Formats: sequence, C-alpha cells, structure tokens
Amino acid sequence: MGQMKILLTNDDGIFAPGLAAIYKELVRIGDVTVVAPSDGRSGASHSITFIEPLVCNKVDINGQFTGFSVQGSPADCVKLAVMQLHEGPIDMLVAGINHGANAGINVYYSGTVAAAMEGAFLKIPAVAMSVAAERQMDFEGAARHCTRILRKLMPVEKGPVINVNIPQLSKGSPKGVRVVPQSSKGFDEYYIPQKNEQGQTVFQLAGEHHLPDEIPSDTTSLMEGYITITALAPDMTDHRKTRELQKKKW
Repeated sequence: MGQMKILLTNDDGIFAPGLAAIYKELVRIGDVTVVAPSDGRSGASHSITFIEPLVCNKVDINGQFTGFSVQGSPADCVKLAVMQLHEGPIDMLVAGINHGANAGINVYYSGTVAAAMEGAFLKIPAVAMSVAAERQMDFEGAARHCTRILRKLMPVEKGPVINVNIPQLSKGSPKGVRVVPQSSKGFDEYYIPQKNEQGQTVFQLAGEHHLPDEIPSDTTSLMEGYITITALAPDMTDHRKTRELQKKKW
C-alpha cells in the first residue's frame, strides 16, 4: 500500500501561517497536496463560484512547498482539487489550521468547515481544524496538538466531518480533550455605526464572547481550556420534525 494521499486546504488563504504549520506535520503522515484560496475567505461559508471561471495558479509557499492557489472559495478549492487537480483518490481532507475557533453557530459561517463538508459531500474522510484566536498565535503548537488528535482519529471515516478546535495556548497546555456537541448559541454581537469617507453611515459587526450554554458544548469546553472534537453531519434534515410533518394530512 502506498502513502496516504492528503488534500490540505483552508479559508485564511494559501500563504496563511496556520496552513504552513499543519503542512509540516502532515507530510510525516502522507503525501500532501495543497489547494487553497489565493486570499483570505473567512466567513465565506459554503459559497461556490459558477458564473465566472476559476483562476488557478501553482505557487511557491514562502520557499517551503508548492500548492495550487485558487481565486475562489474554500468549497471551490475542494471541488476543483477532487475533480481536476488531484491525480487519483484522496484518502483524507484536512481544512485548516484556521486562525480563530470554529465552534457554535460559527460552524455555519466558516469556510474551513465548509471545505471539510464539501469533502464529505464528495465521499472523502474530512477533518476541520482551528485554534482559538489571541494576540500571539502559536500555530506550531496548535499543529502538534492537531496531529496528535488526527493520529487518534485515524482511520477517519467517510460521512461526518470531524471538527477539532484547539483552545488558546498562551494559557498553558490544554486541560484535555472533550467530545462534545456543537452549541446552537452565537456570539454576543452588535453593530457599531461609523461614518466613512463619503459621509455614509456604515456598520461594523463586533462582539467577542459566546453566549453561555446550559450543557457542555464546543464553545463552553473551548473557553474552559479543552480541545474539542465534534462530529458534524452533512445531512441537515431534522428527522424528528420530518416524521411529525409526515403524519399531517396534506
């Protein structure tokens, strides 16, 4: 059996330090192909490009490795990699390491998670990896923790996306690992009105703290200093509600 074929992508852009940090670890596990957005696409969610053609260039990543730079979304990168750029089957997709946690309802906004979910749609075992944001980011430390988790997860199965979050590392080593559900709570958010150069009122979204959860979840466990692992289903169907609706006379 040959080396494991790994597809690496992200939403912070192909030159992001988080991607370089996890690349260095992944090459010890398998043969890594990098296909990532040409620039930052945080919050791109599962958007795809279909009106315009995708521009794709092979680029040198800070003299460390080469990869495919795609002028599109993270989901575009995965689709293009699987259908066009990667020769042969892909054994595992890794999205990350994202600058900032992807927990709670941020999972829906996240280009990192969307890239992993696109892999799941295409029947590829997929893992999304993120590290909580702070002033001094330790991507190398986060990459070591991510790789340790990844090795324990292997073989990653097709179907769900495994969403991994690393807590702020400036506060010391993680307290442990918690397998927890995704929180359905969001941030404590608000808009700040400002004036732009044209005199128009514009609104800057702000907010930091996650709203509290009643049960242990990805957001609460992460804030408490734990590495979190959450299995996310590509199927968004509410099966209980669907069964309830099926009983109605239509």
